[in-house]
Amino acid sequence: MIQLPRSLKLIAVALALGCGLAHAQSYPNRPVKIVVPFAAGGPADNYARFMAQRLSDELKQPFVIDNKPGAGSIIGTDFAAKSPADGYTLLMMSNAHTVNESLIPNKPFGLMKDFVGIAPVNYSNLLLVVHPSVPVKNVAELVALAKSKPGKLNYASSGNGTPYHMAGELFKHMAGINMTHIPYKGSSGARTDIVGGQVDVMFDAETTMAEFARNGQVRMLGATGAARSTNLPDVPTVAETVPKYEATIWLGIMAPKGTPADIVNKLNAEMRKIVNNPDVKAAWAKQGAVPMSMTVAEFDQYLNADIAKWANIVKVSGAKAD
Repeated sequence: MIQLPRSLKLIAVALALGCGLAHAQSYPNRPVKIVVPFAAGGPADNYARFMAQRLSDELKQPFVIDNKPGAGSIIGTDFAAKSPADGYTLLMMSNAHTVNESLIPNKPFGLMKDFVGIAPVNYSNLLLVVHPSVPVKNVAELVALAKSKPGKLNYASSGNGTPYHMAGELFKHMAGINMTHIPYKGSSGARTDIVGGQVDVMFDAETTMAEFARNGQVRMLGATGAARSTNLPDVPTVAETVPKYEATIWLGIMAPKGTPADIVNKLNAEMRKIVNNPDVKAAWAKQGAVPMSMTVAEFDQYLNADIAKWANIVKVSGAKAD
């Protein structure tokens, strides 16, 4: 091995740092694609479009949405995984992706193997609700009733492996109860049946279920976030009865593995600036969404922890994808 003089080593490091800085300063110099592996019109699509517009404004290049739904997010995510790692293809992802790591082990990609996390966007609480005919007024009473009638209570979800299903399985595991899962092909049928009394329990989006509760069609027992919802401060968290319970729907942005670190860090800084804007926080609060702000390293830790959390629930519950 040829040993370079210290002065030459320092020059080489400086040149490398200079190239990286120049790379970041010139990025982006053409349109950036954000792949959304979900159907248009849903929360992931809506918030992706919001972030795309703000990033376009800040970075002076178009950030365009490319919806590629199908196979529970697999089709669009695989497309993004196989895209050039140059910062011009990004992925809008959610906790469906961290669940799928164990729920669908034979995917053509691995989330942490084929992607690098850029930053989270926001999270939204779910609500644990029951039909008014279920004789409980709070989470503790629901747990007690379920323990007295193992498997007799049922809970609806929008399908196997969805965040609503996994929220129920996490609740069963942490509360030490048994309820029967009733999967539907989408949320609308599940909501119709919880309101109609065909099912007993459901975990669903705060923005949807709060309206049903105000109309007396369901009874709210708890919110699934670590903290109470600012829109529903009188509704306790499930964690106030089942310690450390948390099951939100959250969104984030990743890029193909190998995307230059300077570009990842630049996008992270811009995204954190956007989500920490007071106007954005206020607007999202009305929608039941809470901004999430993390460094690249913090987001990496968050992703790995979420993957491990849901892998355990998939294992103990025996959950299978549709």
